Amino acid sequence: MAGAASLLPLRAAAATAPVYQDSRAPVDLRVADLIGRMTLEEKVAQMTALWATKADVMDGLDFAPAKASAAYPQGIGQITRPSDRRGGPQAAVVAGGTGARWRGAASTIAFVNAAQKWAREETRLGIPILFHEESLHGYMAPDATMFPQAIGMAGAFDRELMRRMQEVTAREVRAHGSVLALSPVVDIARDPRWGRIEETFGEDTYLCGEMGVASVTGLQGGTGTTLPPGHVFATLKHMTGHGQPLAGNNIGQAPLGERELREFFFPPFRAVVTRTGIAAVMPSYNEIDGLPSHANRWLLTDVLRGEWGFGGAIVSDYGAVDELQKIHHVAADLPDCARQALHAGVDSELPDGISYRTLADQVRAGTVSRAAVDAACARMLALKFRAGLFEDRPYDARAAARLTGNDEARALALAAAEKSLCLLTNDGTLPLAPGAHRRVAVIGPNAAIARLGGYSGAPRHAVSLLDGVRAHLAGKAEVVHAQGVFITRSEDRSVDEVLLADPAKNRALIAEAVEAAKRCDVILLAIGDTEQTSREGFAKNHLGDRTSLDLVGEQRELFDALHTLGKPIVVCAINGRPPSWPAVMARANAVLECWYPGQEGGTAMARALFGAVNPGAKLPVTVLRDAGQVPLTYNRKPSAGRGYVIGDPTPLFPFGHGLSYTTFAIDPPRLSAPRIGIAGEVTVTTVVRNTGARAGDEVVQLYLRDREASITRPVKELKGFQRVTLAPGEAKEVSFTLASDTFALWNADMEEVVEPGLFDIMVGPNSVDLQTVTLEIA
Repeated sequence: MAGAASLLPLRAAAATAPVYQDSRAPVDLRVADLIGRMTLEEKVAQMTALWATKADVMDGLDFAPAKASAAYPQGIGQITRPSDRRGGPQAAVVAGGTGARWRGAASTIAFVNAAQKWAREETRLGIPILFHEESLHGYMAPDATMFPQAIGMAGAFDRELMRRMQEVTAREVRAHGSVLALSPVVDIARDPRWGRIEETFGEDTYLCGEMGVASVTGLQGGTGTTLPPGHVFATLKHMTGHGQPLAGNNIGQAPLGERELREFFFPPFRAVVTRTGIAAVMPSYNEIDGLPSHANRWLLTDVLRGEWGFGGAIVSDYGAVDELQKIHHVAADLPDCARQALHAGVDSELPDGISYRTLADQVRAGTVSRAAVDAACARMLALKFRAGLFEDRPYDARAAARLTGNDEARALALAAAEKSLCLLTNDGTLPLAPGAHRRVAVIGPNAAIARLGGYSGAPRHAVSLLDGVRAHLAGKAEVVHAQGVFITRSEDRSVDEVLLADPAKNRALIAEAVEAAKRCDVILLAIGDTEQTSREGFAKNHLGDRTSLDLVGEQRELFDALHTLGKPIVVCAINGRPPSWPAVMARANAVLECWYPGQEGGTAMARALFGAVNPGAKLPVTVLRDAGQVPLTYNRKPSAGRGYVIGDPTPLFPFGHGLSYTTFAIDPPRLSAPRIGIAGEVTVTTVVRNTGARAGDEVVQLYLRDREASITRPVKELKGFQRVTLAPGEAKEVSFTLASDTFALWNADMEEVVEPGLFDIMVGPNSVDLQTVTLEIA
């Protein structure tokens, strides 16, 4: 009777309006009511999107209601990236994500508002449109805040900072009318030849999972499944194996067994799915064991939905459904692509839904079940209801302008940049004292340009290293600049063909740089990558992967020439892939790993070089000496790493490495109990002390090793970390609680179990310098 009574308000509301329009009704009832009213074509429309096909609904760049009604009378499910000009005038001749393809903020909001007004008022059922945007390290659009690239944020080892950064990103995306962000990337990256390594949180399963959980919590405003104001739903990418493609080539097959998937590649996805209300998951382009991820029902339905209980939407990567035919050759035609992807569990095809547009005819022909379409459509509708789209109001361009790239966001971008900087080597040259040098040379291809990395927008302003140093030393020293070399002939990251700069012209620039540096007291050398030499290779004519890991072009010659001057050289590594530059590392006086530090990077780098900031980040990857070591990760199996007859088998820098301007001491770990049961938990405690003369940050890292197991186990695995800020002489106790699942493995029968035995619990400042205590599980 109580249950029946609770339905009375809904029944009363239904007398005046359909249940799906009642914001008080539970989402499942609203979905069921709406599905029951929809035609087959209207359902399929909810599973497709417009991108290049935005031309169908635009006059110039304006949304055209009459054209939309003629082209899509059944409604529009989703529109891809309203902030870009795709489908508009001249957009087709511009590749990539450059400003030439971008709308302004006011234009974006006007387009969204007009499209939503049409959808609500001029389609039969008034179903609003879902808009999505890219937001890897900030909203990818003009004027938005650009934070450090993902790999730099992983190196910060700071969950709360990541959450706060994503909160800002969410509010900027939402203010422009989109409620779905294609972020974060939790692929573990095990091949530095791969151009997308910069988009990841590094090589470690646990770190990627923790950063992923923090990202989703920030974007979605918590761990719930209903979207609060000012937030956006997240899309977990890319499931899976994407970060270890064959030969480091983007979308290459991932030759991985099920156990390796479950132990290394699945856990970051599983952590996000089970610990947050993640709204969407995107499969990967690659294949695993002969099955492309977009056609892999075991991966998307059995594991993701069945084992982990994911109830959200699965959205395709751009063009990946078509590629079942074009690249993988497992489908005969577009209808076959659609059948396979839908059967695997893909609910929505991005960016244009070309294959899924065949589904209505296939249902009528009996080759696709109506129930499969209903299920996918229902999940896309649930996303819209949980986002509040049916109740959403028009967006205000003036409010968006106040929220986007404002002083608060800029301050957070600076704090994030400062925390992402990792000091790799230092012979005592750093920190430099402002005013201690009459002339400071700032040289290199990355000195006078703010490198932002892939999937970046155009922020209102961006600070280069040269800008930052000049501002920091104003009135204290003369700053001398020289280009040194160019890396590529063009700085346009969207250009398809990558052409390295002319060696003869570069050698002339090197000579000029040497002359400029002769009269200086110290050299700041900014070298590394550009957005062309490390990027996503999304097509055969737009490549981004490399065979070599060392510096590109004449950058090494530039370093050698400057080194002959005998002056202190501090290298600022500004790059998207790990700095495997052994000759530079051996001879530079100091190396500061900056990754792509975002729009405020120049200020942050200058503050770190001159001691206003003490670098405290760590490496989220193992830095190799040579491409021949690939794959080499800290959590290798015991049989790996025997060595080579010629060549050093050790990494250039280990995972978790990072220096400071002060010193720290970490006590041996202590256990709350020396023995626990299989279902028990243990608390590990240590004390970290600042033993130097400066305030600074240390990242206390906890690893474990299963001494003997029924299947092979890694030599060590990260299972905890905490970044601690300490004043000189200050000490702090740090504790980690390890639950039973921390010790689990997948046994020979592919069962997840905790086996009794001895475990080494190791604590230290990186993955090498560790102190150990032994725990018994009985």
